[in-house]
Amino acid sequence: MSAAIPQDGGRAGTLALTAAGVVVFAFAPMILRAAVGGTAPYWIDVLNTVGLYTMLALSLNVILGHAGMFHMGHAAFFAVGAYTTAILNLTFGWSIISTMPAAALAAGLLAAVVAWPIIHLRGDYLLIVTIGIVEIVRIALTNDVFGLTGGPNGLVGIARPKIFGFPVVRPQHFFYFIWTMVALSVLLFHWLENSRFGRALKFIKEDTLAAENIGVNTTGHKLMAFVVGAAWAGVAGTIFASRMRTISPESFNFSESVLLFTIVILGGKGNQKGVILGSFLVMGLPELFRSFQDKRLLVFGAALVVMMIFRPEGLLPSRASRFRLPAPWKERYGGGSPPAGRPGADGGGTGGHDAAGGNLAAGVNDAGGGNLAPGGDDAGGGAA
Repeated sequence: MSAAIPQDGGRAGTLALTAAGVVVFAFAPMILRAAVGGTAPYWIDVLNTVGLYTMLALSLNVILGHAGMFHMGHAAFFAVGAYTTAILNLTFGWSIISTMPAAALAAGLLAAVVAWPIIHLRGDYLLIVTIGIVEIVRIALTNDVFGLTGGPNGLVGIARPKIFGFPVVRPQHFFYFIWTMVALSVLLFHWLENSRFGRALKFIKEDTLAAENIGVNTTGHKLMAFVVGAAWAGVAGTIFASRMRTISPESFNFSESVLLFTIVILGGKGNQKGVILGSFLVMGLPELFRSFQDKRLLVFGAALVVMMIFRPEGLLPSRASRFRLPAPWKERYGGGSPPAGRPGADGGGTGGHDAAGGNLAAGVNDAGGGNLAPGGDDAGGGAA
């Protein structure tokens, strides 16, 4: 049987928006320089921070938004990626770009090891355990594991990345580097979300028991989501280490995990646009109110409380995917779902009702997703 095909309405608008975004991205440093003059490097650096946290929040969104696992230890995998890059660069002379796969692998392996015994936990229980993970990693780094992490002082003198021989040094260089990685993150996770694996994660998030009953390996899918999100956080750690050139355990404390959790919840779990918006609001907006330094966090916290009361699902909550029927189904069933109000759902109107999401011939009742002749009743999903 052919699979349903995602609706592609509004593709022209999406392409136009993408083209506009590319133009703004290409000229953003010049636009900032013209707008704010001598303070442009500072604001470019703020955008770099927003971009880095966008990468991290998108990776957390796989775990929290798609798989529905409450995870507040993401800074641990961020730290593993950064320290892997720093150690390989300072001790073994690896270039920054070549350390990216190793950083992703190290963070992913740690995620697999720590997640395997706890992946069956749900809700608050999983949340509490993941808080412990980030603290364990921070304390281990402070204690100078194997004499490689530098203890409380961290590691200093990390090299800058070079892309095709071009050194990435200035804030505007990092702007293009970081936001290109953000674009790659969006494409990667968009593909993942619409893949068979991503649809399985959504099913698990909505009803784990139902997913298990139809044969979905819920433990395996949750573990893979955890590993994928952690690995991409490790890549973000590589960028952070090369940008700062100095890292220490205090750069990866529990408050970093809280920020990432806030970004995803504020923007809207499972929605990439919401996560990007959340990154700008949480990491970028406070910089606009730096002159009110004593009160800006109070105002920001109050705004979060109000938002959680009136928009508990986030500013841009995820929506159910919509699909169009492929040609064979259109020919058989008349091409489309029942109109609003579902006339014919009682078995006598036009356009039958299918409780499992199918489209049936005129006057059909189906509680199990079966294919029926006109006027049939099916409570078990069989074909009549």
